[in-house]
Amino acid sequence: MRKIVAELFTSLDGVVGSPDQWHGPHHSEEMEHDIQAGLAASDTMLLGRRTYQEHAGFWPGESGGLADLMNGIDKIVFSATLTELDWVNSRPATGDLTEEVTRLKRQPGKDILVTGSVTLVQSLLRAGLLDELRLLIDPVVVGDGRRLFESEGERLSCALAGSRTYTSGTISATYAINH
Repeated sequence: MRKIVAELFTSLDGVVGSPDQWHGPHHSEEMEHDIQAGLAASDTMLLGRRTYQEHAGFWPGESGGLADLMNGIDKIVFSATLTELDWVNSRPATGDLTEEVTRLKRQPGKDILVTGSVTLVQSLLRAGLLDELRLLIDPVVVGDGRRLFESEGERLSCALAGSRTYTSGTISATYAINH
């Protein structure tokens, strides 16, 4: 069965929203290499509406390395409002999140990657469909913003599957989700 992996940039205080506002100074070539490796290990990407629009506004005009991987991967977009998807290899989700993702997991293929798309990641966690969570923790306190874990009382059991510290001070922590 295929694995669903979510990869998110986060601040020390747990903010995952708007990383374009604070992540840049911490990005490095070694991190880029690891991000590309994670994308190359996947053949499908799941996106929410906002992340799709952000990516589709940037990646189609780029080429080489990460851009070729982003443009070449199959993209499934979960949105109740988007009707036209112009970015190559993109299609709207056709049904219920749980049904569609369960069907995708059962198909042969590589990993299924989710980048950004906080609402989608939260939904996958609630449905018990996320298998791995990769957090790139930047050495910055943002103060306020969207957090992945916003509600009290929810518990999630994870096991550390790997970690790495980049020269920029960012820590990559990969957690296997215990179902």
